[in-house]
Amino acid sequence: MSCASPSVVDASVVGAKRESLKGFLKGRDEPVFISNLVEDWPLVNAAKASNDELRDYLLSFVDQETTVDALHLPFEDNGRMFYNEELSGFNFTRSRIRFSEALSKLKRYEAKSQPDTLYVGSTTIDSCLPGLLTENDIGLSELKPLGTLWLGDKSRIAAHYDASDNLICVAAGKRRVILFPPNQVENLYIGPLHFTPAGQSISMVDFADPDLTAYPKFEEAMRHALVIDLSPGDALYIPAMWWHHIEAKEDLNLLVNFWWREGEQFLGRAENALYHALLTLKQLPKPQRKAWKALFDFYVFSGDDHRFQHIEDSKKGPLGDIDENTHRQFKAWLVNNLKQ
Repeated sequence: MSCASPSVVDASVVGAKRESLKGFLKGRDEPVFISNLVEDWPLVNAAKASNDELRDYLLSFVDQETTVDALHLPFEDNGRMFYNEELSGFNFTRSRIRFSEALSKLKRYEAKSQPDTLYVGSTTIDSCLPGLLTENDIGLSELKPLGTLWLGDKSRIAAHYDASDNLICVAAGKRRVILFPPNQVENLYIGPLHFTPAGQSISMVDFADPDLTAYPKFEEAMRHALVIDLSPGDALYIPAMWWHHIEAKEDLNLLVNFWWREGEQFLGRAENALYHALLTLKQLPKPQRKAWKALFDFYVFSGDDHRFQHIEDSKKGPLGDIDENTHRQFKAWLVNNLKQ
């Protein structure tokens, strides 16, 4: 079964310059499409010239012995990186290969009418292709972003969220990104938290052929979806916690991501709070869960900055401003409590 797709966002919706990008993105809580943001990158120019020029350009940065994680998927799976039918494993295999070998395989696949999928995902650029980001700068050095690349032929990555802000830049090929606000989680039919293809929990819906009998609320999710098509040189800002499904549509696709987090790095992973809440709260009686929800709303999610003013600042502990020393002290206190 199928459901209607929302309108594709107009490519001229937003423009921005790299020299002012940090200020342009600061405080935004919705996706922003930025056409031609990196159209002058040497990486993009090489890709626009030909796939061979792109390969040669990438190889100029890589040591011949540099290896990467590569996922291999049979042609019959139509590029969808997912679980196997029993949910006991995955429909792809993983291997460690030389980066140069990945490029060679992708070139051979271009000549096939029914190529398998080869996918090199989330590879740290500075370790794999040192110097590439110096020649292809994004202008966000103050944020100290992590730069990663995603290389492959046609693929479909299930809808997931990331806990970091994310700027994706298309260097080669074309991508379609379908985005959903965080509150659509209940309509996306999310799979297991503890066992996932790539770390983050994913939507179980096949976006190419959604089964609305099994997943009827997905139609409501699509009413809130934002669909964006990106070509080489285009960029898309994805705020933390937004769900996004990404499809690579050409024989050779290259995506460069920049990741950063607002706030102090020492604060740790918020997901751990969710996991612990599942273990301790989910199966309590309903009245107790309701009471705990009130406590979480008050202590964690309230916007009232004055709710603890009756406590002296020196006595507030984690109820006050949390600096690195306070965080370290109360993390040790928490770890000790978790042992009980």
